[in-house]
Amino acid sequence: MNFDQLDILRPLELSLRVAGLATLFSFVTGTLTAWLLARKKGSMPALVDAVCTLPLVLPPTVLGYYLILLVGRRGLLGQWLADLGINLIFSWQGAVVAATVVVFPLIYKSARAALEQVDPHLEDAARTLGAPEWRVFVSISLPLAWKGIFAGLMLAFARGMGEFGATLMIAGNIPGKTQTLALAIYDAFQAGNDLQAAWLVIITSLACVILLMAAELLLKLKRRPW
Repeated sequence: MNFDQLDILRPLELSLRVAGLATLFSFVTGTLTAWLLARKKGSMPALVDAVCTLPLVLPPTVLGYYLILLVGRRGLLGQWLADLGINLIFSWQGAVVAATVVVFPLIYKSARAALEQVDPHLEDAARTLGAPEWRVFVSISLPLAWKGIFAGLMLAFARGMGEFGATLMIAGNIPGKTQTLALAIYDAFQAGNDLQAAWLVIITSLACVILLMAAELLLKLKRRPW
């Protein structure tokens, strides 16, 4: 395998697309879930919290297996998706689904921690003035918690850039179609193309370091007294 600039650009573009969409979907679902569970106590909220956090501790291959059981051709939702003309197996859309599941807990935990730090008296004041719950969330809770949520978004994006196991299980490793940076590094290493593997490693490392540094700076800014 010869070193080719396109061999780097294609996995980079796909990784950015997959990580970006996964972060977007996780932001919407994770933040709403965190809002619903924030300050909730009891066995049921604790169970839901455990399920939402589970992808952080499960091996990626286990997550991939669960996804195959759920959205595979013979999975629980497989026939329904097929009737809609949607095929997630061995497609870049499947890689987005896998990355979304993996990064969801990062946004969910960050959003829940940030929302729980919002002064409840401010939310109660808005309710007293007649604001519905969705208005309280949009106008009070979300703006006050945005720094913590945004830090979680950057962490999730960095994690999505490096997702490997679940993506390999559900989307495969098809060059130019489902091969992300992490998969391209593995493929180049296995093929003995050390130069391409080194460039891919450097690009991935730089992107993740920049995002993690930005997240750390944002967290420090969030803690700074005004």
